[in-house]
Amino acid sequence: MCLVDVACTRSPLPATGVTLARSAAASAPGASVPSPSAAALEGAPRITASADGVHVEYHVYGHGDPAVVLIHGWSCNSSYWREQLADLASRYTTVTLDLAGHGGSGRNRTDWTMARYGEDVAAVVRQIPSARIVLIGHLMGGPVALEAAPLIGDRLIGIIGVDTFTRLGLPPPPRPLVDRQIAPFRADFVGHMHSFVPQLFAKTADPAFVRKVADDMSREPPQIAIPTLIELNSLDFATVLPRIHVPIIAIESALGESVSEARVRRTVPGFRVVTVKSAGHFLTLEDPRDLNPLLLKEIAAMAAPRP
Repeated sequence: MCLVDVACTRSPLPATGVTLARSAAASAPGASVPSPSAAALEGAPRITASADGVHVEYHVYGHGDPAVVLIHGWSCNSSYWREQLADLASRYTTVTLDLAGHGGSGRNRTDWTMARYGEDVAAVVRQIPSARIVLIGHLMGGPVALEAAPLIGDRLIGIIGVDTFTRLGLPPPPRPLVDRQIAPFRADFVGHMHSFVPQLFAKTADPAFVRKVADDMSREPPQIAIPTLIELNSLDFATVLPRIHVPIIAIESALGESVSEARVRRTVPGFRVVTVKSAGHFLTLEDPRDLNPLLLKEIAAMAAPRP
């Protein structure tokens, strides 16, 4: 998976979906209505500690089983899932989190591997009482979900990747190639970010939105962003996939390289790709009307009783 495929950012936006998620959850058939005190706390920041002691901020919306945990990507934060909150929380307990070094979470870490980020997710999941868990990762959040899966154990019933997994089943690129791709970020992080980000969008994308994403990506501390990107592009999926024993579904945009179902199925039988004819890699904000029904459909299939 090249840098364009794995780098995920989106402008931090107000969590305007909180009220919507609460009202939708209350009106959903069979949904339990929370007490006033519980409703008042919905979406409020909560904190837990990852395995290395770094604090991880997370938010919980809605009610219902399974719990759906939304994992952002590189230089993103939990608010980037705001357009999914109302639809998902109307049926399921919906959890967003800020990975270490992002959003409201701690930055006192020196090891920025996907395995460490997976520990962040597992730490949050341990705070969620739901019996069953579905992980949904956008771009870098997909590999993070794979790393978190073995730590969650039998509670995990499925993984959904949103515009990720392009490199799934392939060996990591040679380190010299990764170093060459990273070099412009080292030389001028902010400047290169503004030339890099437009590659994540189709030519028809709103220029103001593209500029906003570039501005926000450039605010991520380079001492976190660059090591994270190196680790992300160096991840060897051959060491990760054999530990996954739940269904994996990929929901992909039509931009860029497609995911090879046949290649991935050699390691993950039943792996399936669904393609959304979206404008670019930012499905969660650019195309929620198409993405959200697909997420609900795939979550329901994972949660359905096994024959």
